[in-house]
Amino acid sequence: MNKYKLRCISCGKVYEPDEIEYTCPVCGDRLGTLEVIYDYDEIKVKKEEFGKFDNIWQFEKILPISDKAYKTPLHIGGTPYYEHKKLAEELGIKNLFIKYDGTNPTASYKDRASALAIAKAYEKGYEIIYCASTGNAASSLAGLSAPTKLKTYIFLPASAPIAKISQLFIYGANVIPIDGTYDEAFDISLKIGEENGWYCRNSAINPYLLEGKKTGALEIAVQSNWDVPDYVLVSVGDGTVISSFYKGFYDFYKLGLIDKIPRIIGVQAEGAAAIKRVFDKGEPFMPDDIETHTIADSISVGKPRDVIKACKYVKASGGYFVSVSDEEILNAIYELSTKTGIFAEPAGATSYAGLKRISEKIGKDSTVAIVVTGNGLKDVKAIESFVNLKKVKPDLNAVREVIKEYENKI
Repeated sequence: MNKYKLRCISCGKVYEPDEIEYTCPVCGDRLGTLEVIYDYDEIKVKKEEFGKFDNIWQFEKILPISDKAYKTPLHIGGTPYYEHKKLAEELGIKNLFIKYDGTNPTASYKDRASALAIAKAYEKGYEIIYCASTGNAASSLAGLSAPTKLKTYIFLPASAPIAKISQLFIYGANVIPIDGTYDEAFDISLKIGEENGWYCRNSAINPYLLEGKKTGALEIAVQSNWDVPDYVLVSVGDGTVISSFYKGFYDFYKLGLIDKIPRIIGVQAEGAAAIKRVFDKGEPFMPDDIETHTIADSISVGKPRDVIKACKYVKASGGYFVSVSDEEILNAIYELSTKTGIFAEPAGATSYAGLKRISEKIGKDSTVAIVVTGNGLKDVKAIESFVNLKKVKPDLNAVREVIKEYENKI
């Protein structure tokens, strides 16, 4: 077993792994989320050990799992890291890279966290695992646990995109669609999970999820040939994903594999910018709940659970938070698709919308990476405004007229 301990993000109290399961009992669920800390002197790794497109288990020496941990056979991680020189030039920056996690088994970044959650559920002897989700974490947990002996319960808002809900049923999960918000589903799931003694895969509550998610940052370092970007932009909901990027780069920095930590920029939808509001108020970072309204369902979180960690980590990186409108997100989906061939779901394109908003502020000599966290097929309803499906009669002249219309537009 890799040696590690758990530390409260607020009070700093350190716990042994077998001493505590989820959050600090002194500070509570909201303020007492835990971070996994390692003795970096005990970890021996070399750059040559890592491959640019290997799965997440290549990083097991810096993951809180045992040597005999269950490792899903599905290929998670090793996702593409594309360079886009022309788009960088248009944005007025030196280099632009896109980390695209839509190629993971269930088409989202959340597979990285679910893989760790399932490994820990096995290690701890659980038979049932559950989560609350806006959709991606749910489909991820359902998909990765489907071939295992674990029974899965999913709590999510009934308003989640049908593509994500469909994944849950096809994977055979037990689905509880709550006629309410994600935050309501989250709170209910915690109570039910505790009552029944199930293993929790909820964001921030389970400290090991961040460790799975940090593998995205580790991959960027490897795929960058250890010359990491100046900036990394990530969309933000609960705060765990963005925290994981700082943690991943921090781990490699402490191990002497990279010489800096990128500035982490969190991008939120204007209608769901709870963490940005907390960050902008300054320390001490205290949770501030809001009502949410955004097309980006994956980051539509009004009661973020990892807000303290997200704010502290982003500040430590020298970064900050920015918010973008739904219109900017929609335009980002279309622009990413037409200029790069990457079709992102709304939350996935939010990072690009944020880059467009702040590109002049970043500067022309900067190398930037944006993270696209999910495939656009996860939520096609969001792009209905771009769809113009007019039926054409099966007649050559009718078809020629349609072609002329397209040519006139060009």
